[in-house]
Amino acid sequence: MAGRRRPAPHTHGVEVVRQRIAEEAARIMANEGRNDYLTAKRKAAERLGWQDSRHLPSNREIEIALVNYIQLFHAHDLPETLHRQLNIAFETMHLLAGFDPRLAGTLLQGIATAFSEVQIQVFPDNPEQVALLLQEHGIPYEEASRRLRFGGDQQEAVPAFRFLAGDTPVEISVLPLPAARAAPLSPVDARPMKRANLKEVERLLKNATPPPSAP
Repeated sequence: MAGRRRPAPHTHGVEVVRQRIAEEAARIMANEGRNDYLTAKRKAAERLGWQDSRHLPSNREIEIALVNYIQLFHAHDLPETLHRQLNIAFETMHLLAGFDPRLAGTLLQGIATAFSEVQIQVFPDNPEQVALLLQEHGIPYEEASRRLRFGGDQQEAVPAFRFLAGDTPVEISVLPLPAARAAPLSPVDARPMKRANLKEVERLLKNATPPPSAP
């Protein structure tokens, strides 16, 4: 009887390297303001001297490492950071209420550091409506774009507006109207993104631990 096939001798070493890259990518995202999984994992692989792109960790592996890293090294600041960023999300979404805003991104999973980006999706008839609203309220912004996956391998670059609320980066992505019902796919697990509307964010904010009052 043919023996059971054994894994290649280097398999364990590859898994160890994958884990190290995931942990370094998580550290980069938490501490250096890198909010893109692909950029973070490439930067981590470069720092660790790993050139084999076939064995880079998945986005899901990095997300797990990121949660673990934040719980370990940012546990003390996490409640206050979450409360502050949820408050920024709520205030920004209230300003954008006419465009049916939705909160997306890691903030919904309780993942937040000083470098985390508040990601909001809106659905106006025209991106210029968002720009005019920001201008009316004296909010300086930069125009950008974000690539989103809408099904299968279909990707689309959508307009985005970025600004700082205090020290917290905020990105408003302008999505086509049908995307209000059918969410883009998550870069982590390729499933429809988790999103929260204004009422849901208000509820999250009420349940978040507020920062301690000054004596």
